[in-house]
Amino acid sequence: MQPKIFLSPPHMSGNEHQYIMEAFETNWIAPLGPNVDAFEKEIVSYTGAREAIAVSSGTAAIHLALSLLGVTKGDRVFCSSLTFVASANPIVYQGAEPVFIDSEPETWNMSPKALVRGLKEAVMAGRLPKAVIVVNLYGQSAKMDELLSVCNQYDVPMIEDAAESLGSSYKGKASGSFGKFGIFSFNGNKIITTSGGGMLVSNDIEAIQRARFLATQARDPAPHYQHSILGYNYRMSNILAGIGRAQLQVLEDRVEARRRIYNHYYRELSQIPGVHFMPELENTRTNRWLTALTIKVDEANIFVKQLLASLNENNIEARPVWKPLHLQPLFQGVKYYPHDENEHVAERLFQTGICLPSGSNMTEDEQNRVIDIFKEVCEEALTIEGIV
Repeated sequence: MQPKIFLSPPHMSGNEHQYIMEAFETNWIAPLGPNVDAFEKEIVSYTGAREAIAVSSGTAAIHLALSLLGVTKGDRVFCSSLTFVASANPIVYQGAEPVFIDSEPETWNMSPKALVRGLKEAVMAGRLPKAVIVVNLYGQSAKMDELLSVCNQYDVPMIEDAAESLGSSYKGKASGSFGKFGIFSFNGNKIITTSGGGMLVSNDIEAIQRARFLATQARDPAPHYQHSILGYNYRMSNILAGIGRAQLQVLEDRVEARRRIYNHYYRELSQIPGVHFMPELENTRTNRWLTALTIKVDEANIFVKQLLASLNENNIEARPVWKPLHLQPLFQGVKYYPHDENEHVAERLFQTGICLPSGSNMTEDEQNRVIDIFKEVCEEALTIEGIV
């Protein structure tokens, strides 16, 4: 058995030790410290947001954003359906009700058409959502102009879930900087990592200051431990922030590496019948966090699950596209708006989509292993069908 090829493993720069040792030598081990302060400032500089707070996860960042927007029991929050469950779980933490919005074909992200229908119905019902959570899937920015226009028309704040899209841009502006709040994830599989961690950014400086209060157990300014409202233990440690600082220094290199990997996959696989790669919207730059594509069964004569099984047998980790949240047992019966009455884009992408290994430290030989297996499976299927 050849060595395992992982989907998106951590990729250290080599400079992380410097910041970790500084934390040890100065005894800044617990949450907060110079690395945390510096990491926040560096993210602000990179994204163009006015303020940032480093937290324990991207999920924590979404939870804080919802808290800052006053989301509470009985409220509704609209959310992209084609995403990881962490995008929607904080809605439930707050006792609110998620409403899921389908994708559209050009970006695989939230459909402006579906969002308009949802908001029109919400107005008629006298129950506008407290927020709209828009996800930038696999690094590709959503249609921000259209989505922001709709949100502004109905005076509903947007939370931009950029957990997967740090390093991407939309019309020259950094991903994560469009909504009332933006969130990033530094989980071990993301384009840069702090092992575990996240960041909440905003142009609202007072809101981020409030987030700092909430994220440190909402401790009142008193000489003793006094708490008047519910808070959270969400701050990032000084050690992990040091890892993040070193990782951020090589972000552009990581983006270029993943884009090269995508381009190599595209050159080698895009001519196979039925294989269609995730688009890159005009005037955007995706970090290509994961190379994602779909397979049309009627053209390729193969199902995604067959390809996944073959890759797994060869010690290669690949994954299906996210299962839409409106299909998850956890959210059974939750309201959902499709792209069109008879077009459910997220469901189709889930049925036909696959994510290939895309780590920025992936070697050419490793990538060619993936490509060879992919071609072998597809060619065998087409030969059986008598197409080749």
